Amino acid sequence: MLCALQYDPEGFGEIPWDDFLEVLNNPEFVAEVDANKRDILLERAQERATTAILSSSFCMTGKRSRSFKCAVHHRDREVCSENDFHVLVQEPPLFRSFVPASLRLRPASHARARRFDHYTCCPPPLFVLLITLIELAFFTYYTVAMGGVNPSGPVPIDSVFIYRPDKRLEVWRFLFYMVLHAGWLHLLFNLLVQVLVGLPLEMVHGSLRIGVVYMAGVLAGSLGTSVFDTEVYLVGASGGVYALLAAHLANVLLNYNNMEFGIVRLIGIFVVASADVGFAVYDRYAAEQPGPSVSYVAHLTGALAGLTIGLLVLKNFEQKLHEQLMWWVALGVYAACTIFAILFNVFNPGYP
Repeated sequence: MLCALQYDPEGFGEIPWDDFLEVLNNPEFVAEVDANKRDILLERAQERATTAILSSSFCMTGKRSRSFKCAVHHRDREVCSENDFHVLVQEPPLFRSFVPASLRLRPASHARARRFDHYTCCPPPLFVLLITLIELAFFTYYTVAMGGVNPSGPVPIDSVFIYRPDKRLEVWRFLFYMVLHAGWLHLLFNLLVQVLVGLPLEMVHGSLRIGVVYMAGVLAGSLGTSVFDTEVYLVGASGGVYALLAAHLANVLLNYNNMEFGIVRLIGIFVVASADVGFAVYDRYAAEQPGPSVSYVAHLTGALAGLTIGLLVLKNFEQKLHEQLMWWVALGVYAACTIFAILFNVFNPGYP
């Protein structure tokens, strides 16, 4: 361990930059601190704007360091509360623990770069790719079976998978309608968005969490349609796709401090979602449509499910107190809406 008096004999809590560079090249320091953190310290030395480096520029604050150590000693059963912490543990002299402080280094210029460490392909993000291939396979099958396809149809209304208000007792339709699509334009938009939006989320949060968000959006789409748009048929994965879009919003709310351009992400999500909802409303009320109407309520309820379930299941890399409150609010909203929709269908089997 490097001696504090060697570089800070007066105990002022600062080291001249020339001495600090000597510390960085000290064999003992090199052996105990990994190369990445040494590079960060060297970069800070090269960008110096003062004559010396202060301990506060790379150590935890006294309050955070005290809380951290108190938590460790709580784990080891050395203290009963933070109030008696000073009785059992003495604060070390300034710079006595130079190397451990370096190990706790988290400079602002590199804090956001940590987000890239969360992206991983091991295990591989299989859910979005698998669900995309399944939807593409079903579309190909029905295209061949129905003898062709156009940008907005035809809709396979006789399929055992389509959601139909007169077939609500066949409960699998509340989920499996997602494998059908009303034309290649509908399919293309859903596949592009779920791949471009879903894969990055899955690489960070894992297949299980993203699968839960996606399927929750699909279920919310059909349940919402059964309550608010009771006379229409429902096809497509838009409920799941909008759940993924809203999950990005949940991800920003949970991890805003760990990502760059969070506002830009939100604007992009809003633009994509608004364009698709606008097209769905136009297709429903303004365009000539000889076939049965297709609901757009699934977009909205799927987004609500994606936001609430996203707040519940997505990883939170730096949890704060107000985010615990968001967790309970999200749980209450999703549970209340889902229970209401299920009971509505149970007690109104002949509706409409």
